This record gives sequence, structure tokens and C-alpha cells, in this order.
Amino acid sequence: MTTHTTAGLWRHPESQATRYDELEFWIDRARTLERYGFDGLFIADSFGVPDVYHGSAEQAVREGLQVPSTDPSLMISAMAAATKRLGFGITFPTTATLPYDIARKLSTLDQLSGGRIGWNIVTGLSSNAVRALGTGGELDHDERYDRADEFLEVAYRLWEDCWDDDAVLLDRVNGDYADPERVRPISFEGDHFRVHGIHMSAPTPQRTPLLLQAGSSERGREFAARHAEVVFASAPTPTILRRTVDDLRRRASLHGRDPRSLKVLSILTVVTGLDDAAAQERYEHYRSYASAEGNLARFAATVGIDIGVLDFDEPLEYSQAPGIRTILENFTRADPHRVWTPREIADHMAVSSFGPLLVGGPEHVADEIERWSREADIDGFNLVDVVPGRSFEEFGDYVLPELARRGVWERPVSGTWRSQLFGSGHDRLSDDHPGSPRHRRMRDT
Repeated sequence: MTTHTTAGLWRHPESQATRYDELEFWIDRARTLERYGFDGLFIADSFGVPDVYHGSAEQAVREGLQVPSTDPSLMISAMAAATKRLGFGITFPTTATLPYDIARKLSTLDQLSGGRIGWNIVTGLSSNAVRALGTGGELDHDERYDRADEFLEVAYRLWEDCWDDDAVLLDRVNGDYADPERVRPISFEGDHFRVHGIHMSAPTPQRTPLLLQAGSSERGREFAARHAEVVFASAPTPTILRRTVDDLRRRASLHGRDPRSLKVLSILTVVTGLDDAAAQERYEHYRSYASAEGNLARFAATVGIDIGVLDFDEPLEYSQAPGIRTILENFTRADPHRVWTPREIADHMAVSSFGPLLVGGPEHVADEIERWSREADIDGFNLVDVVPGRSFEEFGDYVLPELARRGVWERPVSGTWRSQLFGSGHDRLSDDHPGSPRHRRMRDT
């Protein structure tokens, strides 16, 4: 998609965002990230057009805001072929998709990439996406997570239970490709899914792909604490973010998991340069391309409130909106000392997203990264590609060497994406994860 996080900046003369529909653009992005030593490329995806702002998709279409777009899962194999180590996070929703189909797609990508695939588990769809897909009525907030829990249970059984590690024999003498005694179908009957059959894919390097999620509501955090290995979080201050992190780790512990088995990443926008003055100049230049209405349309679609009908200079109030409630809470009641108006939100989002914005030279940015990591107790950052073709490269040229000099970052080694994050030998789900065969055997007994 042309624009996902920074409305208007596709117009910048150095931006390559309009090349989103060229395969060579994605291959170049992957090679660039691997060359600098990034852990992975996370590709957000949207299954509907933002149409909450003024009750219309007009602003989104005019500005290329998440539309038009292509299916990013189809680029992964090409990017994987062009790289050796980089991980790839891909989004599939548990609403309006089927676990048998998604399990096969993810297994295929995991096999072709040598175990470098992560699944960003999305539990909901926008109203217009549901209508466009023709899947019937919408599920309420908590019911979407109930369906997602069941979706994961089916997927775990397909990935972990159908094939023994030694099921594939490749016995050319006797003509046995695989041993049928070591391959078994699953039989699942639930409220949302009835699945009977054998997973079509033999065991892949990770079996279950690395599990990513952005649970933020009460029910979402519970889901993330049970299933996720990497959690995306956002907040305007490290103090507010720390509350989310502590709550996630507490919930994970209640599920019998090591609380440190959750890697929490904050979204992060960085504008940097040779020094603070150069970075500030670049930031102001970026701001000149920003679209206030485009960012309000993005915010409206994210939280599910038509912010376009509100007074732009009156404080925004919290409500039980259908969108991402934690983001709305962050801009309404999370900080009792900060009041946000729609105009101020649009200004905050001019070159940023919903998390921290760092503008400065390498030392300033590194100082702030260390501060956020320490105060929020997070494990890393999901870096926004503000101006594709420029932002990742500048972060790699200026900030990563400074972080390496301080000993707080080192270039990752090869292996499955899970082993890169959790250590050598950790290619598969940990034994305390609810999806692991050992954990499910203990639960069932």
C-alpha cells in the first residue's frame, strides 16, 4: 500500500512508497534490511478501506491511505530467496479465514524461507471488509477473540500433531516417501470450526511460525499473554507503556509461561541524520508533506470513531469504540496530565505513528532508545519506514553503529526467526507455550 502510517509523505521526492506494486521494490527492501542487520521485516496489512472519517472512504482513496494495496504474502518467497537471515512477519486475520488454509500457507512460507516466518495474528476486520468479503454478520469484540482462540487450537494441532519428526523417510529402495503410521489426521469439533484431516505440509523448520500479536484491550492482552511470542505495543510515554508490559508479563505467568518468553516491541518513528541539527531540518522538511486530514482519517479508522465530525480544538473523550481501544485510551485518559484535541493528534501523527517519535543525531536517538527500553522494560522496537528508500538506510547508517558501540545491539546470527530472538536451538515453541504438544498433553491429563 502507498500509505500506512504517515499520510501525505508518499509525495516526498525521495519516497519510493509508490513502488509498492513492484516486486523489485520489496526485494530491495529485504536486502537493505539484511545488509544493515535488522532482525526482520514486518508487513502490516489491511483488509478494508478506511471509511470512518466523515463516514466515507473518500479521504482514504484521495490520499492512497491503505488503498490501493496488494497481498503482501505473495512477495515473501521472493524476498526470502534474496536473503539468508532476515525474518518476515505477515498478517492473516482469524476472522473470515479458515485455519486449515492459513496453516498450509504459513507452513509453505516457513519451508521456503528456511524457518524465517512470523504470523501477525489479527482478530478483527473493519465493517467494510466484512461486507466486501461477504462473510456474514460481524462478531462482537470478545467473540472475535473466542474465535481466534479456537483458530489457534486448530492450527497448533495441524502444525504440531499431524506429522512426526521422522515421518518423511525418502526410502527410494522400498518406495516409501513417508511412513503412514507416523502421520495422523486431527479431529476437531468446536463452536466455530470443525476440522478433520491431515495437514498438507510436512514439518517445517519452525513447525509453528513465530507468533506475533498486538493485543491491547483487556481481552486482547489475555489472548496475547496466552499465544503470542512477540507483542507489538504502543504508548506516548514509557511510563504508560510500562503498565501494558507489566500486565502482559503478569498474565503470561498466570498461563504458566515464563513472563520473559514474551518479547514486547514498541512501535518507533525515528528521523535522524549526521547530528541533531541535520535531523531537525529533515523532520521539518518531512512535516511540510504531511496531511492532517489524512492522519485524522487514519486515526478514525484505527479507533473506530468519526473524528471528522468533532470540534478539532475540543478535548477528545474516551468511549467504547469498536476499534483499538488502547490507542484511544492513550490519547484520552492514560495520562491525567495531558489533554489531546483532534488537531493535536493530527500534529503528533504528522511524521509519526502512535508510539514515540525521536528526532536527532545518533547519540540522542541512542540515548532515547536506551531510556525507553529501560523504563518501559521492552525488548525492542518496530521501526516505521517513514520515507521508504531513506528512513531505514539512515537508521542503519547513523543509529545502529552508535548502538553497537554502546554494546546494546549486535548483528543477529543466521537461523530460524524464533532462534534469532530466543537463542540457538529454540526453533520451535517452548514447552511452556500453550501450543506445544507437551503443554497440551499436560493440560488434557
